[in-house]
Amino acid sequence: MNGVHDMGGIQNMGPVFYEKDEPVFHAPWEARAYALVRAVRAWRKWNADANRDGIERIPPAEYLRMSYYERWVAALVEQIVEHGLATRAEVESGRALQGSGTLKPVLMEDTVPAFVSQWTTLAARDLPVAPRFKNGQAVRARNIHPAGHTRLPRYARGKAGTIVRDHGVHVFPDTNARFQGEKPQHVYSVRFAARELWGDQASPHDSVHIDLWDDYLDHAGSHS
Repeated sequence: MNGVHDMGGIQNMGPVFYEKDEPVFHAPWEARAYALVRAVRAWRKWNADANRDGIERIPPAEYLRMSYYERWVAALVEQIVEHGLATRAEVESGRALQGSGTLKPVLMEDTVPAFVSQWTTLAARDLPVAPRFKNGQAVRARNIHPAGHTRLPRYARGKAGTIVRDHGVHVFPDTNARFQGEKPQHVYSVRFAARELWGDQASPHDSVHIDLWDDYLDHAGSHS
């Protein structure tokens, strides 16, 4: 969707501060938030793309006010309620209502290592899906504006680039986030010249690499 979360290329949003020796977490509650999001996902009521969609649906003013892990917590609360893991009253009180059912934990201490080890491969699929493009091929990112989650940034839409790597077959975020099917397809690293994205004021020596799915791309010369 076109929301405040898609900040690539937006000007006047303030400086990006570099923090030397930045810790993984700035406070203990951030580590707990990270762990909770991953642990609750073990129920498989939703997926990583739906989780991103939940963050993107935070009202713009709230999104800009929140820190990174505050957004994680806000999205998690909404998804817990939406998928019936708890009621809003239970979330706000921190206690189960009388008569509410008890969910059996699906993530136990002895299953955590296996669960964590598969995390980076959850979206990959070993399927015989034919690629639409090949390395070195010129392509153009589609100029689309879906109402839901997408991994195609606004600043790249309609821009021409070159395929430099095929990452293999992965779940398609746009449909997966809305539980409309995985629609597995190839993902490519696409190189865009900086001047193609930002105009003549950009350095002629710079480029940006973006991982894009088959459905985000057309052959060069197309302007869909």
